[in-house]
Amino acid sequence: MDIRIRGILLSCLLGLLVGPLWAQTPTSVIEPEPQRREMSEANIEAENVEIGLTVGVISIEDFSTSMIAGARLAYHINEKFFVEAAYGQAEAGQTSFELLSGGAPLLTDEERNYRYYNLGLGYSLNGETFVTDSWVINSSSYFVLGAGSTEFAGDEHFTLTLGAGYRVLLSDYFSLRAEVKDHLFNSELIGEEKTTHNIQYGVGATFFF
Repeated sequence: MDIRIRGILLSCLLGLLVGPLWAQTPTSVIEPEPQRREMSEANIEAENVEIGLTVGVISIEDFSTSMIAGARLAYHINEKFFVEAAYGQAEAGQTSFELLSGGAPLLTDEERNYRYYNLGLGYSLNGETFVTDSWVINSSSYFVLGAGSTEFAGDEHFTLTLGAGYRVLLSDYFSLRAEVKDHLFNSELIGEEKTTHNIQYGVGATFFF
């Protein structure tokens, strides 16, 4: 009888000791570790200077379409705003009247030189283009409003410039762009004075410093 009572007491004692230890044993929870992708992303920092070349075509009103080449210098005030100075040069073609009449040319070779200079303020809408899972290209659409001067037909004309473009930044110092600009100035070269629209389409490459 004593042996049986001792066994019961030992069983109770072991239960009191092991029970709390079993309750305190932590449950192992395995949480998945997120896989992080490292992306290479070029970036334009504020206050960057940008210089580049542009080539394309320009439709000089009443004088057909010509090849044009130019240069630009820009200063990025911040990620949104920039100012730019632009220059372009082309040689105007013949008017439809000159082509059909076969008469004397309306302009001399020197007067057909078309040059413009302008200073503009631009605004960028920045975005990103995913080329691959690990290669991200910064891109942006931008708009430019500028004013300057156009030399054409032996005269200088005050010119308002409206432009829009798309840019991809291939590295921290190099980008490619495509843009369209409309150069507006008053002219009375053919008939009454009117506002002419001289639309330029171009592509370019720029470097940042």
